[in-house]
Amino acid sequence: MTYPTAPLHQCQQSRVAHHASRPHHTELCAQLHAAFTASDLDETLPACRHRLFPPVATLETFIAQALDADASCQQAVNRLMLNRELHRQSSGSIRTGAYCRARQRLPGTMVADLARYLGRTLAEEVPPAWNWQGRPIKLIDGTTVSMPDTPENQQRFPQQTSQKPGLGFPIARLVAIMDLSSGAILNAAMGPVKGKGTGEHALLREMLDTFESGDIVIADRYYPSYALIADLKARGVDVVMRQHFARQTDFQIGKRLGDKDHIATWQKPKKQHEWMSQEAFDALPDTLPVRELAAGNMIIVTTLCSSKQAPRQQIQALYKARWQIELSFRDIKTTLGMEVLRCKTPAMVEKEAWVYLLAYNLIRQVMVRSSEWADCLPQQVSFKHSVQVFRQVTARSPLTEEERQSLMGQITTIRVGQRPDRLEPRAIKRRPRPHRLLKVHRHQAREEIRQQGHPKKLK
Repeated sequence: MTYPTAPLHQCQQSRVAHHASRPHHTELCAQLHAAFTASDLDETLPACRHRLFPPVATLETFIAQALDADASCQQAVNRLMLNRELHRQSSGSIRTGAYCRARQRLPGTMVADLARYLGRTLAEEVPPAWNWQGRPIKLIDGTTVSMPDTPENQQRFPQQTSQKPGLGFPIARLVAIMDLSSGAILNAAMGPVKGKGTGEHALLREMLDTFESGDIVIADRYYPSYALIADLKARGVDVVMRQHFARQTDFQIGKRLGDKDHIATWQKPKKQHEWMSQEAFDALPDTLPVRELAAGNMIIVTTLCSSKQAPRQQIQALYKARWQIELSFRDIKTTLGMEVLRCKTPAMVEKEAWVYLLAYNLIRQVMVRSSEWADCLPQQVSFKHSVQVFRQVTARSPLTEEERQSLMGQITTIRVGQRPDRLEPRAIKRRPRPHRLLKVHRHQAREEIRQQGHPKKLK
């Protein structure tokens, strides 16, 4: 069967607008419709006949699934069918097959581009007063996520070598770039945790075009390599990073700026990295002036070499802001539930991760606009409380202006405490259940139980 091909862009726009005008049109769908219209990404929607799960409805359901405390496909379908029945629309089967196939048809690049667009738009719309001396601040860091133990996932994202085959779970590395002022994720890259070219530096180099001249990049002690700092400096980007543990700092040499504060001259490495081409290595400068200063119990390196424009106290405060990306990872992985993904193929795993990042940026969009309305900073607003409120309104009809103001007031009512030097033990008090760890294949454990019975419980 053939479908009309004239003008494809107009057809895509009409399908998005048609879905947005349906009686069961929700607030979440309204936000997606606005994002598609503003970004022109509706051109990337796949052509489809009339279905119960068209692309925009599928993406809406997928995001609602990521936001739900019960993130199962069955719960997502149950919610959709109940919503259709409440609006006296024809409902389909409550089985998940049609929805899962619709998720597979959804272009992963479209979801990623929409998440990037929302992040970039939020970063551009923040008030200048939220930046540092009028300059945007971007944070970079990496984390890991787990997923179901399927042969496809194991091949693409193999488990750690310290675990026996069949006992661990596939694990993926995720590196993200975040805008400090808005808290939005600007870009992200995903790859295995082991193998050549799978480190955080390699994933970050795929996203260097995210940085623009005038940016300030803050990162932990894993990132201050000669090649990365030189590359960012050539793009007009300054860095504030903690000194790498392998590099020695001697404050007796270089240009002295103050007590334990000087400008050192780094020499170009003699050997190039495995991931770097010979042309890129030859293009690196022979020397690199870098400011090194002691702040508390650590050494900070930065390309902000003026002690008048960037005093020690401000550099130290800038580096402390790096912790915001750690909190954002906690929000995405723990509050939203991305720590353990559910999809069973690598393509769907990456798509699911981008859906979580898209949902996160949608919540951040509401937080930023609420913060502007309440004259406060987004970092002062509780993310978990915002998620709780956002979950309640996503399934409702589009909000009126009065309802939006009421929503912004509810979101900004709960503020988070500012505890920059908080110190807590990395330990849990509640004891786990007394069950043994599975140390053999599950089929082998079942056979042992058939022959010998269940082992005694641990005391």
